[in-house]
Amino acid sequence: MNWQNALKDYQLYLKIERGLSKNSIENYALDVKKLISYLEINNMSISPIKITPDIIQQFIYEVAKNVNARSQSRLISGLRSFFSYLVFEDYRASNPLELIESPKIGRKLPDTLSEEEIDSLICAIDLSKPEGERNRAILETLYGCGLRVSELINLKLSDLFFDEGFIKVTGKGDKQRFVPIVEITQKFINIYRTEIRNHINIQAGFEDTLFLNRRGKQLTRAMIFTIIKQLAEKIGLKKSISPHTFRHSFATHLLQNDADLRSIQLMLGHESITTTEIYVHLDKSHLTKVVEKFHPRK
Repeated sequence: MNWQNALKDYQLYLKIERGLSKNSIENYALDVKKLISYLEINNMSISPIKITPDIIQQFIYEVAKNVNARSQSRLISGLRSFFSYLVFEDYRASNPLELIESPKIGRKLPDTLSEEEIDSLICAIDLSKPEGERNRAILETLYGCGLRVSELINLKLSDLFFDEGFIKVTGKGDKQRFVPIVEITQKFINIYRTEIRNHINIQAGFEDTLFLNRRGKQLTRAMIFTIIKQLAEKIGLKKSISPHTFRHSFATHLLQNDADLRSIQLMLGHESITTTEIYVHLDKSHLTKVVEKFHPRK
């Protein structure tokens, strides 16, 4: 088995067996491609079946010179997954990364915005332009529903269940969940739909896509980043923010207002509660309030 065939089979496995998204599959494949490139540059003709832990250790050592601990840990995790697949398919007897340790990294706490900062960003939108109403609806949806940027741009008209107070969100691995949507967010989406979207020449294939660009096609991830970056510059916001910042703020503000972690987990679409628990670390006062409210010795 050569590297290209192994990588192709691995990508099919990630898509079919594990149900990962296109972006996730590309990231996993990139880790393997970096190893392949290293072998080619160093004229090492060795198959994925025969490669040894020593060679991989040397590769990781070389990579570590140019990347931070978090990137290094991500690479090791990606390669470990690839070789675990080869073991699973009986191509190898063992995983060459079994004894290779990832660097110790602290859990990175996400940046968040205050309610006032979010209001300032939304108020900075120029509503005199047609895209203004769309951009306001976008920010309100990111913050009001805690969506990932990929979930936002893929949102469909047929995913809106306003009468029931929910939207259907397709998350990582094409897993679907229903997320509550408050009336104020519904209001701004409806304004965009009736006053702006209805007058766009929508291209074939995008009739059901909620948020469209001026050419009647789906917005890109990069466009959402640009919209937010320009608004941050406009109000002089010093924080480095992205669409994900609104998702983090959604979760943090819910927690600060005494929402329980399990509910937040379901709304965010986290598989594990440990992923959601990171928001507890943002606001230690929440822990104090829990103890004061529920401990028998309070």
